[in-house]
Amino acid sequence: MTLTYLKDVVTLSFSPSKCIGCGLCTMVCPHGVFAMKEKEVQIVNRDACMECGACALNCPAKAIEVDAGVGCAAAIITGWITGGEPSCDCAGPQKKSRCC
Repeated sequence: MTLTYLKDVVTLSFSPSKCIGCGLCTMVCPHGVFAMKEKEVQIVNRDACMECGACALNCPAKAIEVDAGVGCAAAIITGWITGGEPSCDCAGPQKKSRCC
């Protein structure tokens, strides 16, 4: 089973020019967003990103950025924990273009 969230709302960004090809992101990503292709990392399923931040935290080259703990996945998890309605707060001033 592959999880996919809403299209084009994730805060994930990747800079191939900074990437050193270590592959740590491919090892720590729980949803297989990254893959090694001919000794280079590529994003293979950006919309599967749950914005956990594991990739960015483990990237020694700082080639990956993501707003960990925001977005739709965090909203759903918080809703489950609190018993409330999911709210990703994407109506805020920083997130208008990425609203889910």
